[in-house]
Amino acid sequence: MTGGVPERLASFVKALRAQGIPAGPAETVDAAAALEVLGMDDRALVREGLAAALVRRGGQRAVFDAAFDLYFPAGIGAPERAREEPSTLEELRDELAAALADGDEQALAQLAGLAVDLLGQYGSASGPGGGFSAHQTLERLQPQTLIARVLAAVRGGGARGEFTDRLDRDEIRRRVEGFRGRVRTEARRRAAEVRGRERVAKHAIAPAPDRVDFLIASRNQLAELRRTIQPLSRKLATRLAARRKRTTRGQIDLRRTLRRSLSTGGVPLRPAYRHRRPGRPEIVLLCDLSGSVAGFANFTMLLVQALRDQFSKIRVFAFVDSADEVTHLVTTGTADPEHLGARMLSEAALVRWDGHSDYGGSLRQFTENWLDAVGPRTSVLILGDARTNGGDPNLDAVRAIKSRARHVYWLNPERRSLWSTGDSAALEYADVVEMHECRTVQQLSALVTRLLPV
Repeated sequence: MTGGVPERLASFVKALRAQGIPAGPAETVDAAAALEVLGMDDRALVREGLAAALVRRGGQRAVFDAAFDLYFPAGIGAPERAREEPSTLEELRDELAAALADGDEQALAQLAGLAVDLLGQYGSASGPGGGFSAHQTLERLQPQTLIARVLAAVRGGGARGEFTDRLDRDEIRRRVEGFRGRVRTEARRRAAEVRGRERVAKHAIAPAPDRVDFLIASRNQLAELRRTIQPLSRKLATRLAARRKRTTRGQIDLRRTLRRSLSTGGVPLRPAYRHRRPGRPEIVLLCDLSGSVAGFANFTMLLVQALRDQFSKIRVFAFVDSADEVTHLVTTGTADPEHLGARMLSEAALVRWDGHSDYGGSLRQFTENWLDAVGPRTSVLILGDARTNGGDPNLDAVRAIKSRARHVYWLNPERRSLWSTGDSAALEYADVVEMHECRTVQQLSALVTRLLPV
């Protein structure tokens, strides 16, 4: 490894660390050793070798692949076909339809490069304000509108059964989505040549699912987060079980320790402990389901549902401008992750007036109707952004909950810098109960492991 490869590898690892992939010196050395063995001739082999050395956790491969395509691109500059006589939009769509029908991966890769060069350029490609846009390319090309044409080409005019037809349609959609991904990769590569790899890597690579901000997550990203619930819950359950095992060991029992030491000449080699026998804790969730906060609350409720074996009792309450108990919707094994929030809004009495969150009134309802759900073994988690829409925050109700509970924690999905700006009463609530910023799955996992009692 001489010349620019070590520098390229070091920059690549630095970009991965900036995206949350914990690649340290040891992993970097392993990656360099892999490159020495594999060489640089087979790009696919280099990709897999570096992934084996640098990726340690699930959910990080997509981030790795996007960064790899920037730092170890398949080519430089415009594709060869773009240097020839330029194609028209209709010619490009015709070629794309044929390649999608045939499933020709090589042709699809070439067409992605050609499409970005023909349709994605804005400004002056060599100037400071220019570049290449995947969004602009796809908006002009509209590959999703070719599905019917491609399906007709695949059928070849023959009649097919409904089941086979559905399979063909799903396969074509998969190919179209794969082509859209190729366009995004090509646009990042071309933009990196204009604006620099470091800048594009920082702003254009989608974060790993556990680093996506709940409040700005798209529908697809929230669906991806829901798919991580079961693996994440198993990991957190293991951590909680380990903590529970450690905490059952109490103080040293001096009398039993001295008795044991008689067999070792008075040396206390095997201390004896007074073992604690704590019962499993109870947990109560109080969740704001208004607006964009609902995605964060839904995910947290589903995570607690997956962890229900770790608690002796779980009760869940939700509110918008009115509060209601939704335990039966969350704790049953048949809860539908995709439509849990919609079911709560339709089946529970959460909206009474205009659908804007009313913390003061909802907290008052909770203390009047369900305060007996909170006891000395209960940990209460309040989930919400604390934006009261100018209403009374009702701090007395929070104090009443705190006076009865073992612990009360408030998880706020907004950045700490936004607390108590506008109509937020976050800092007022934080004076009463412990409030934590909880914007991503990564933060939520750390808080659940650290805060929940065992």
